[in-house]
Amino acid sequence: MLWTGLVCSVEVMLCTMANKKVAIFAFNGDPMCFAHTLLNSLDMKSKGYEVRLIIEGTATKQVEELTNPEKPFANLYARVKEANIIDCVCKACSTQTGALKSAEEQGLPICDEMSGHPGISRYMDEGYEVIVF
Repeated sequence: MLWTGLVCSVEVMLCTMANKKVAIFAFNGDPMCFAHTLLNSLDMKSKGYEVRLIIEGTATKQVEELTNPEKPFANLYARVKEANIIDCVCKACSTQTGALKSAEEQGLPICDEMSGHPGISRYMDEGYEVIVF
């Protein structure tokens, strides 16, 4: 009886971890801070999390900057794009930082459902834990 209970607990824990959904909102355009959103996104994905990266605020400038392979963290950005982790780039903010055209040319999804910005509530409604950088 004790063994059965232990197995059920482990199964429940594994199911919970397997269904873990995280939405990372990157607002800060500082390259070091943005690099941590990329690192954490890749790390969580490698551990089986369903990860969505939403690029907002001054971080939208990094969408354009990191297409240059000479820039620090350009390789991380390329890995995140290849892994299909970027869920959304803010239309209003990328317009302000001058990165909208680059985001569109890269084929990145552009979001604007909340007065030109992606809404956090959409991710919460879909069961994502929201982390803001």
